[in-house]
Amino acid sequence: MIAQTAFDLIFRNTLLRSSAASVDIGVKGGRIAAIEPQLACEAIEVDVGGRLALPGFVDTHIHLDKACLLGRCGHNHGSVSEAIRAVAGMKKDFTVEDVYARGARVLERAIVHGTTRMRSHVEIDPRIGLRGFEAVKALKRDYAWAIDLSLCVFPQEGLTNDPGSEQLLVQALRDGGEAIGGCPYMDTDPNAHLERIFDLAQEFNLDVDLHLDFDLDPSWWHLDEVCQQTERRSYQGRVAIGHATKLSALPPERLKAATAQLAKAGVAVTVLPATDLYLMGREATHNVPRGMTLAHRLAGDRVLCSVATNNVLNPFTPFGDASLLRMANFYANVAHASVSDFDTCLDLVTELPARLMNLGDYGIKVGNPADLVVLDTKDSRFAIAELPDIVMGFKTGRQTFERQRPTLFPPRS
Repeated sequence: MIAQTAFDLIFRNTLLRSSAASVDIGVKGGRIAAIEPQLACEAIEVDVGGRLALPGFVDTHIHLDKACLLGRCGHNHGSVSEAIRAVAGMKKDFTVEDVYARGARVLERAIVHGTTRMRSHVEIDPRIGLRGFEAVKALKRDYAWAIDLSLCVFPQEGLTNDPGSEQLLVQALRDGGEAIGGCPYMDTDPNAHLERIFDLAQEFNLDVDLHLDFDLDPSWWHLDEVCQQTERRSYQGRVAIGHATKLSALPPERLKAATAQLAKAGVAVTVLPATDLYLMGREATHNVPRGMTLAHRLAGDRVLCSVATNNVLNPFTPFGDASLLRMANFYANVAHASVSDFDTCLDLVTELPARLMNLGDYGIKVGNPADLVVLDTKDSRFAIAELPDIVMGFKTGRQTFERQRPTLFPPRS
């Protein structure tokens, strides 16, 4: 055994995606201090039992402020605009306490499903004011023991056509907003919308994370303007677009050109399978289009991608349990992913979204925070294939949850 200095905690018999055999992980002061086949040291020990450990799932796109609205309105919404109107009609009655309670419900589910990093998009406009922002900011503070929550503020109802939104947006940015988003298809002047969002991003030195082109008509889009703004402002690697469903409707040659454009501009793409599949193609009577962009294919062509949750239990998506592992499995099914793609599908909810959010301290590496979740499998390929239980999680070396394995009770002979 290799002699080491004192640790606070040692994870024994841990399988990492990068290791062929189990290793030990030594933790000191909440950070990973050593990764070796065997560590000789007296410390609190956690026997991982040769199971797979990940640094936690990373959710780049979720809406905690409008989650869990089932039962508050009808849910026979056949389009994006109808879903937006349904939520907009309720926002004026949202309180800080209400948003906090609904957000906490989802956040706790995400934690026990292994998510350790998250970006929540938060709507800012005169209807909700800053109440949703204040609630999600409180969630960030109160759940920091288990998850790193980042707030991306954005004007869901538009910007240039919604007086008062920009002033509120600036106020939120001055009070802790950590990224800025936009929704150009909701504005009467989409290019002016994008111009102003990028202006604010530069003014506050923040990343940009946009909702983009949420339909299946490829005859028009805002992708060109986003890429041009990104390159003109030298913002490569700091811009993401969510949904981007038009990409799924492109013929091969146009998709090839769009992929090259995204890669050149350094614009990332977040695919949101549950919402994209639920809302796209609803007008079709047969051969219904899937409306979901193939993130693993884009990733293979040098476009940074992620798969994320988006909405949970609301008019946009009346489903959800905030499990990114389940979402990656769902994505892989719909995307016709082959077994050789399974590792990339796991990357889409771990390593790649961490890069999208520019998380420099993500990963099971010496010096990084000791953030680990343990999956009940001994082969990373089966993480996607069989949806193994996520049995325990740790944040900076402190245990945050544990799931007991189910027990069978066969009849006595």
